[in-house]
Amino acid sequence: MILIDSNIFMYAAGVDHPNKKNSIHVLKQVVQGTIEGCTSVEILQEILHRYRSIDRWHDGKQVFETARVISKIIYPIDLNILDQAKELLDRYPSIMARDAVHAATVLVLGLEGICSYDKDFDTITEIHRFKPDG
Repeated sequence: MILIDSNIFMYAAGVDHPNKKNSIHVLKQVVQGTIEGCTSVEILQEILHRYRSIDRWHDGKQVFETARVISKIIYPIDLNILDQAKELLDRYPSIMARDAVHAATVLVLGLEGICSYDKDFDTITEIHRFKPDG
């Protein structure tokens, strides 16, 4: 099972961009069952936050609902994940807290990795980043 990052959903739904086609391809594979994908409540929160902050709430609601439908499993974030995130933040001073939470989600839940355009995940040696290439 692979954690699907918020940027995959947002590029797929967004305007024409070099990452759009590959993002759509990844999500189609999740829907078809070629990729066993999941997400987390934190990733869904990022979608809400981003679209609200850029004053595109209507679009954000649609991306949120699409992510919920595509992601057959949506994991909660608990204290075990946050404790692991704290350890990752100690170990990797350059990563952001939200990336640490996603990486900790992968580790605590024993997932295969995260599908994301965010290259910061490459610095976390304990997890694998799946590059969304078509």
